Amino acid sequence: MNRPSSASFFTSRKVVFLLASLCCLLWGSAYPAIKNGYALFHIAADDIPSKLVFAGWRFIFAGLVLLAIAAVGKKPLRLDRPTLGQVTLVGLTQTSLQYVFFYIGLAYATGVKSSIMNATGTFFSVLLAHFIYKNDRLSFNKALGCVVGFVGVMVVNFSEGLLSFDFTLLGEGFVVIAAFVLSAASIYGKKVSQRVDSVVLTGWQLAIGGLALVLIGFAAGGALTGFTAKSIALMLYLVMLSSAAFSLWTILLKYNRVSMVTVFNFMIPVFGTALSALFLDENFLEWKNAAALLLVCWGIWLVTKEEKPVPVMA
Repeated sequence: MNRPSSASFFTSRKVVFLLASLCCLLWGSAYPAIKNGYALFHIAADDIPSKLVFAGWRFIFAGLVLLAIAAVGKKPLRLDRPTLGQVTLVGLTQTSLQYVFFYIGLAYATGVKSSIMNATGTFFSVLLAHFIYKNDRLSFNKALGCVVGFVGVMVVNFSEGLLSFDFTLLGEGFVVIAAFVLSAASIYGKKVSQRVDSVVLTGWQLAIGGLALVLIGFAAGGALTGFTAKSIALMLYLVMLSSAAFSLWTILLKYNRVSMVTVFNFMIPVFGTALSALFLDENFLEWKNAAALLLVCWGIWLVTKEEKPVPVMA
Protein backbone atom coordinates (compact mmCIF):
# COMPACT_ATOMS: atom_id res chain seq x y z
CA MET A 1 0.00 0.00 0.00
CA ASN A 2 2.87 2.39 0.74
CA ARG A 3 4.61 1.92 -2.56
CA PRO A 4 1.83 3.29 -4.79
CA SER A 5 1.37 6.34 -2.51
CA SER A 6 5.14 6.97 -2.51
CA ALA A 7 5.25 6.62 -6.29
CA SER A 8 2.37 9.05 -6.78
CA PHE A 9 3.99 11.55 -4.38
CA PHE A 10 7.47 11.46 -5.95
CA THR A 11 6.14 11.57 -9.53
CA SER A 12 4.23 14.78 -8.85
CA ARG A 13 5.75 17.48 -11.05
CA LYS A 14 5.74 19.97 -8.16
CA VAL A 15 7.58 17.50 -5.90
CA VAL A 16 10.10 16.65 -8.63
CA PHE A 17 10.77 20.35 -9.25
CA LEU A 18 11.17 21.20 -5.56
CA LEU A 19 13.35 18.22 -4.59
CA ALA A 20 15.53 18.32 -7.73
CA SER A 21 16.05 22.05 -7.24
CA LEU A 22 16.99 21.42 -3.59
CA CYS A 23 19.59 18.83 -4.65
CA CYS A 24 21.11 21.24 -7.15
CA LEU A 25 21.12 24.01 -4.55
CA LEU A 26 23.01 21.76 -2.13
CA TRP A 27 25.56 20.69 -4.74
CA GLY A 28 26.00 24.27 -5.92
CA SER A 29 26.63 25.40 -2.36
CA ALA A 30 29.60 23.03 -2.11
CA TYR A 31 31.86 25.48 -3.97
CA PRO A 32 31.75 28.36 -1.46
CA ALA A 33 31.46 25.90 1.47
CA ILE A 34 34.70 24.13 0.57
CA LYS A 35 36.59 27.37 0.01
CA ASN A 36 35.32 28.71 3.35
CA GLY A 37 36.35 25.39 4.89
CA TYR A 38 39.95 26.00 3.81
CA ALA A 39 39.91 29.27 5.73
CA LEU A 40 38.15 27.94 8.85
CA PHE A 41 40.48 24.93 9.14
CA HIS A 42 43.54 27.09 8.38
CA ILE A 43 44.46 25.16 5.23
CA ALA A 44 46.86 27.10 3.01
CA ALA A 45 46.43 27.11 -0.77
CA ASP A 46 49.55 24.98 -1.27
CA ASP A 47 48.81 22.56 1.61
CA ILE A 48 47.57 19.71 -0.56
CA PRO A 49 47.88 16.95 2.09
CA SER A 50 45.61 18.82 4.50
CA LYS A 51 43.09 19.37 1.72
CA LEU A 52 42.96 15.60 1.22
CA VAL A 53 42.41 15.03 4.95
CA PHE A 54 39.62 17.63 4.92
CA ALA A 55 37.93 15.97 1.95
CA GLY A 56 38.45 12.48 3.33
CA TRP A 57 36.73 13.05 6.65
CA ARG A 58 33.78 14.66 4.86
CA PHE A 59 33.23 11.60 2.69
CA ILE A 60 33.85 9.04 5.42
CA PHE A 61 31.09 10.56 7.53
CA ALA A 62 28.79 11.03 4.52
CA GLY A 63 29.28 7.38 3.61
CA LEU A 64 28.53 6.25 7.16
CA VAL A 65 25.33 8.32 7.17
CA LEU A 66 24.15 6.62 3.97
CA LEU A 67 25.04 3.17 5.29
CA ALA A 68 23.10 3.92 8.47
CA ILE A 69 20.10 4.97 6.37
CA ALA A 70 20.39 1.73 4.39
CA ALA A 71 20.61 -0.30 7.61
CA VAL A 72 17.47 1.35 8.98
CA GLY A 73 15.79 0.42 5.71
CA LYS A 74 16.92 -3.19 6.32
CA LYS A 75 19.05 -3.28 3.19
CA PRO A 76 21.97 -5.76 3.24
CA LEU A 77 25.29 -3.99 3.82
CA ARG A 78 27.61 -6.99 3.34
CA LEU A 79 29.23 -7.39 -0.08
CA ASP A 80 30.79 -10.52 -1.55
CA ARG A 81 34.47 -10.36 -2.48
CA PRO A 82 34.06 -9.63 -6.24
CA THR A 83 31.46 -6.94 -5.57
CA LEU A 84 33.59 -5.42 -2.81
CA GLY A 85 36.46 -5.14 -5.29
CA GLN A 86 34.23 -3.35 -7.79
CA VAL A 87 32.83 -1.00 -5.15
CA THR A 88 36.36 -0.26 -3.94
CA LEU A 89 37.40 0.65 -7.48
CA VAL A 90 34.42 3.00 -7.74
CA GLY A 91 35.37 4.61 -4.42
CA LEU A 92 39.04 5.06 -5.33
CA THR A 93 38.14 6.71 -8.64
CA GLN A 94 34.79 8.45 -8.17
CA THR A 95 35.61 9.75 -4.69
CA SER A 96 39.39 9.66 -4.08
CA LEU A 97 40.89 10.46 -7.48
CA GLN A 98 38.15 12.84 -8.52
CA TYR A 99 38.34 14.89 -5.34
CA VAL A 100 42.13 15.01 -5.35
CA PHE A 101 41.79 17.01 -8.57
CA PHE A 102 38.65 18.89 -7.51
CA TYR A 103 39.84 20.12 -4.10
CA ILE A 104 43.22 21.20 -5.45
CA GLY A 105 41.64 22.90 -8.45
CA LEU A 106 39.13 24.74 -6.26
CA ALA A 107 42.01 26.16 -4.21
CA TYR A 108 43.58 27.78 -7.30
CA ALA A 109 40.41 28.88 -9.12
CA THR A 110 37.48 31.04 -8.05
CA GLY A 111 34.25 29.41 -6.93
CA VAL A 112 32.39 31.08 -9.80
CA LYS A 113 34.74 29.68 -12.46
CA SER A 114 34.90 26.27 -10.78
CA SER A 115 31.11 25.89 -10.67
CA ILE A 116 30.87 26.73 -14.37
CA MET A 117 33.79 24.58 -15.47
CA ASN A 118 32.72 21.58 -13.42
CA ALA A 119 29.60 21.48 -15.61
CA THR A 120 31.82 20.01 -18.34
CA GLY A 121 31.11 16.68 -16.64
CA THR A 122 27.70 16.62 -18.32
CA PHE A 123 29.32 16.88 -21.75
CA PHE A 124 32.05 14.34 -20.94
CA SER A 125 29.32 11.88 -19.98
CA VAL A 126 27.60 12.37 -23.34
CA LEU A 127 30.83 11.89 -25.28
CA LEU A 128 31.88 8.80 -23.31
CA ALA A 129 28.43 7.24 -23.64
CA HIS A 130 28.69 7.62 -27.42
CA PHE A 131 31.68 5.26 -27.51
CA ILE A 132 30.45 2.85 -24.81
CA TYR A 133 26.73 2.39 -25.44
CA LYS A 134 25.36 1.54 -28.89
CA ASN A 135 21.95 2.92 -27.99
CA ASP A 136 23.28 6.28 -26.79
CA ARG A 137 24.99 7.76 -29.82
CA LEU A 138 25.59 11.45 -30.39
CA SER A 139 22.70 13.27 -32.02
CA PHE A 140 22.68 16.76 -33.49
CA ASN A 141 21.31 18.25 -30.26
CA LYS A 142 23.87 16.43 -28.11
CA ALA A 143 26.78 17.41 -30.36
CA LEU A 144 25.62 21.03 -30.50
CA GLY A 145 25.13 21.05 -26.73
CA CYS A 146 28.70 19.82 -26.18
CA VAL A 147 30.12 22.48 -28.50
CA VAL A 148 28.10 25.27 -26.88
CA GLY A 149 29.07 24.09 -23.40
CA PHE A 150 32.78 23.95 -24.13
CA VAL A 151 32.62 27.40 -25.73
CA GLY A 152 31.11 28.64 -22.47
CA VAL A 153 33.99 27.12 -20.54
CA MET A 154 36.48 28.86 -22.82
CA VAL A 155 34.69 32.22 -22.47
CA VAL A 156 34.96 32.25 -18.67
CA ASN A 157 38.75 31.84 -18.94
CA PHE A 158 39.37 34.85 -21.17
CA SER A 159 40.81 37.98 -19.61
CA GLU A 160 38.95 41.27 -19.69
CA GLY A 161 40.47 42.34 -22.99
CA LEU A 162 39.93 38.95 -24.68
CA LEU A 163 43.61 39.00 -25.60
CA SER A 164 44.83 36.42 -23.10
CA PHE A 165 43.56 33.12 -21.75
CA ASP A 166 43.41 32.93 -17.94
CA PHE A 167 43.82 29.19 -17.41
CA THR A 168 46.14 27.25 -15.10
CA LEU A 169 46.65 23.50 -14.82
CA LEU A 170 46.47 23.45 -11.02
CA GLY A 171 43.31 25.56 -11.00
CA GLU A 172 40.87 25.38 -13.89
CA GLY A 173 42.70 22.41 -15.42
CA PHE A 174 42.28 20.22 -12.34
CA VAL A 175 38.57 21.13 -12.06
CA VAL A 176 38.02 19.92 -15.64
CA ILE A 177 40.06 16.75 -15.02
CA ALA A 178 37.93 16.09 -11.92
CA ALA A 179 34.78 16.42 -14.04
CA PHE A 180 36.16 13.92 -16.56
CA VAL A 181 37.16 11.40 -13.86
CA LEU A 182 33.69 11.67 -12.30
CA SER A 183 32.01 11.06 -15.66
CA ALA A 184 34.13 8.00 -16.43
CA ALA A 185 33.79 6.56 -12.91
CA SER A 186 30.02 7.15 -12.91
CA ILE A 187 29.62 5.07 -16.07
CA TYR A 188 31.48 2.21 -14.40
CA GLY A 189 29.49 2.75 -11.21
CA LYS A 190 26.26 2.45 -13.19
CA LYS A 191 27.23 -1.11 -14.12
CA VAL A 192 28.06 -1.97 -10.50
CA SER A 193 24.75 -0.51 -9.31
CA GLN A 194 22.89 -3.20 -11.26
CA ARG A 195 24.03 -5.66 -8.58
CA VAL A 196 24.10 -3.44 -5.48
CA ASP A 197 21.50 -1.13 -3.97
CA SER A 198 22.40 2.41 -5.02
CA VAL A 199 22.38 3.83 -1.48
CA VAL A 200 24.56 0.97 -0.18
CA LEU A 201 26.92 1.35 -3.16
CA THR A 202 27.34 5.07 -2.63
CA GLY A 203 27.70 4.70 1.13
CA TRP A 204 30.53 2.19 0.77
CA GLN A 205 32.27 3.99 -2.07
CA LEU A 206 32.18 7.32 -0.20
CA ALA A 207 33.52 5.72 2.98
CA ILE A 208 36.24 3.76 1.15
CA GLY A 209 37.22 6.70 -1.03
CA GLY A 210 37.22 9.04 1.96
CA LEU A 211 39.41 6.67 3.97
CA ALA A 212 41.93 6.56 1.11
CA LEU A 213 42.03 10.37 1.01
CA VAL A 214 42.61 10.58 4.78
CA LEU A 215 45.40 7.98 4.70
CA ILE A 216 47.15 9.64 1.75
CA GLY A 217 46.80 13.05 3.35
CA PHE A 218 48.18 11.93 6.73
CA ALA A 219 51.03 10.02 5.06
CA ALA A 220 52.02 13.18 3.19
CA GLY A 221 52.06 15.23 6.39
CA GLY A 222 48.57 16.68 6.28
CA ALA A 223 46.51 17.59 9.32
CA LEU A 224 43.18 19.13 10.18
CA THR A 225 43.27 21.87 12.80
CA GLY A 226 41.20 24.90 13.71
CA PHE A 227 38.23 23.05 15.17
CA THR A 228 35.68 25.60 16.32
CA ALA A 229 31.90 25.63 16.51
CA LYS A 230 31.82 27.33 13.10
CA SER A 231 34.26 24.96 11.38
CA ILE A 232 32.54 21.87 12.83
CA ALA A 233 29.16 23.20 11.69
CA LEU A 234 30.52 23.67 8.19
CA MET A 235 31.90 20.12 8.14
CA LEU A 236 28.55 18.78 9.27
CA TYR A 237 26.88 20.76 6.49
CA LEU A 238 29.20 19.25 3.88
CA VAL A 239 28.45 15.78 5.25
CA MET A 240 24.71 16.47 5.13
CA LEU A 241 25.07 17.92 1.64
CA SER A 242 26.64 14.75 0.26
CA SER A 243 24.27 12.30 1.97
CA ALA A 244 20.96 14.19 1.70
CA ALA A 245 21.35 15.38 -1.89
CA PHE A 246 22.31 11.93 -3.12
CA SER A 247 19.46 10.23 -1.25
CA LEU A 248 16.84 12.62 -2.63
CA TRP A 249 18.27 12.39 -6.16
CA THR A 250 18.21 8.58 -5.97
CA ILE A 251 14.55 8.57 -4.93
CA LEU A 252 13.62 10.88 -7.80
CA LEU A 253 15.47 8.66 -10.27
CA LYS A 254 13.72 5.60 -8.84
CA TYR A 255 10.21 6.91 -9.50
CA ASN A 256 10.79 9.04 -12.61
CA ARG A 257 12.42 8.80 -16.01
CA VAL A 258 16.10 9.72 -15.90
CA SER A 259 15.69 12.47 -18.49
CA MET A 260 12.96 14.12 -16.43
CA VAL A 261 15.32 14.43 -13.44
CA THR A 262 18.71 15.11 -15.05
CA VAL A 263 17.35 18.11 -16.94
CA PHE A 264 17.65 19.97 -13.62
CA ASN A 265 21.46 19.61 -13.74
CA PHE A 266 21.67 22.98 -15.45
CA MET A 267 20.75 24.57 -12.11
CA ILE A 268 23.98 23.42 -10.39
CA PRO A 269 26.30 25.96 -12.08
CA VAL A 270 23.58 28.61 -11.63
CA PHE A 271 23.43 28.02 -7.86
CA GLY A 272 27.20 27.52 -7.62
CA THR A 273 27.93 30.79 -9.37
CA ALA A 274 25.36 32.81 -7.41
CA LEU A 275 26.36 31.38 -4.02
CA SER A 276 30.08 31.83 -4.73
CA ALA A 277 29.44 35.46 -5.58
CA LEU A 278 27.34 35.89 -2.43
CA PHE A 279 29.52 34.11 0.16
CA LEU A 280 33.00 34.51 -1.32
CA ASP A 281 32.59 38.10 -2.45
CA GLU A 282 33.59 37.11 -5.97
CA ASN A 283 32.68 39.30 -8.91
CA PHE A 284 29.90 37.51 -10.73
CA LEU A 285 28.72 40.56 -12.66
CA GLU A 286 31.56 40.39 -15.18
CA TRP A 287 30.11 39.95 -18.66
CA LYS A 288 32.22 36.86 -19.33
CA ASN A 289 30.83 35.04 -16.27
CA ALA A 290 27.25 35.77 -17.28
CA ALA A 291 27.90 34.80 -20.91
CA ALA A 292 29.71 31.59 -19.92
CA LEU A 293 26.94 30.61 -17.50
CA LEU A 294 24.26 31.12 -20.16
CA LEU A 295 26.24 29.09 -22.72
CA VAL A 296 26.89 26.22 -20.30
CA CYS A 297 23.23 26.09 -19.23
CA TRP A 298 22.11 26.22 -22.86
CA GLY A 299 24.50 23.40 -23.70
CA ILE A 300 23.22 21.22 -20.86
CA TRP A 301 19.62 21.95 -21.91
CA LEU A 302 20.37 20.88 -25.48
CA VAL A 303 21.92 17.64 -24.27
CA THR A 304 19.23 16.71 -21.77
CA LYS A 305 16.24 17.65 -23.91
CA GLU A 306 17.05 14.73 -26.20
CA GLU A 307 14.49 12.53 -24.43
CA LYS A 308 11.04 13.94 -23.79
CA PRO A 309 9.60 13.06 -20.39
CA VAL A 310 6.65 10.68 -20.42
CA PRO A 311 4.25 10.02 -17.57
CA VAL A 312 5.31 7.19 -15.26
CA MET A 313 2.66 4.53 -14.91
CA ALA A 314 1.77 3.68 -11.33
